[in-house]
Amino acid sequence: MIVEVSRLLITVSLTGVGFQTGKLFVQWFPNAQADRDVAIVVGALLGAAIGYVVGGVAGRTIRSGLDKAPQLFAKMSGPELFAGGFGALVGLMVGVVLALPAVLLVPAQLGWPAATLVVVVLTAFGAKIFASRSHELLTAAGLRERHPLQVASPYAESGAEQDAFVIDTSAAIDGRVLELARSGLLRGRLWVPAFVVDELQTVADSSSKDRRRRGRRGLDVLDALRDVPGVEFAVLEDTVPEHHEVDAKLLAVTSRSGGTLVTTDHNLARAAELRGLIVVNPHAIGELMSPGMDNGAQIEIKMEKAGSEEGQGVGYLDDGTMVVVEGGADHIGETVRAEVANTLRTSIGRLLFARIVT
Repeated sequence: MIVEVSRLLITVSLTGVGFQTGKLFVQWFPNAQADRDVAIVVGALLGAAIGYVVGGVAGRTIRSGLDKAPQLFAKMSGPELFAGGFGALVGLMVGVVLALPAVLLVPAQLGWPAATLVVVVLTAFGAKIFASRSHELLTAAGLRERHPLQVASPYAESGAEQDAFVIDTSAAIDGRVLELARSGLLRGRLWVPAFVVDELQTVADSSSKDRRRRGRRGLDVLDALRDVPGVEFAVLEDTVPEHHEVDAKLLAVTSRSGGTLVTTDHNLARAAELRGLIVVNPHAIGELMSPGMDNGAQIEIKMEKAGSEEGQGVGYLDDGTMVVVEGGADHIGETVRAEVANTLRTSIGRLLFARIVT
């Protein structure tokens, strides 16, 4: 497309030049006045022919340059390109304003070249200055600079990585791993295996509304971790083909990398501890830091399923806390208002008992 458009524009331009040249030819040679129409037609045809050839060459040159453009700017980040482009626009406008006196007051032979030089220099200057301060400019504008997504291998470096944390699906969905990272409790390398990302995407594409919400929340948490200061976030491209279950893959990756497993899955945490792995449970840490919920507090909760006792319904708070609601079995799938009657702390976290408020 770019070749044909360039050829068309150049052909039309040179056809016009040939047309005008034919008219001038008649003026230069008055004796050829009788052949005036022939000269104009011949000039236009010659201009069109030259334009067709030159346009094709120019179009292919432009296309080749456009294909190579990404390579020329490969070393520049997105924020640098954005700030540099904006700086070039600012420099261009300032250059045009400053060049106007040269165009208006200085003879054309000297004014136009001087004005062009001013505009070009200020445009390049603006692009350079703005690109070099892209981080500060984006921050001042309230925009967030994204860090490039890194792809790592747990075997890239020898030796155990004591500051490496391997995040599983449950921890990403729970969301408190993000708060722990922001507070500085989880610093260093945060690694997410690619199969965990795939599992979150599968959950986010589920036909169940609740599962979709949980999957999207997990993906959003991982995306937000990329921008936490002091955190080196990376995706581990290790498929662990010798294992088929996600939990077994996680244990293998954590063991080989020498890192710490971050999970809220109680059974997975116990299995990891039995294998001598270090485990961090954001849910348990959150429970220790949480002020808790007093008896008599009212909450709104959706009944997900029936409880183990007759008439009981079970729902979950946003942080994953399980709530057993007396009389909730008749409201499965509905959101009810309940009053907390008792709180029980177990080895897997906090458990709330409540009754429906009528």
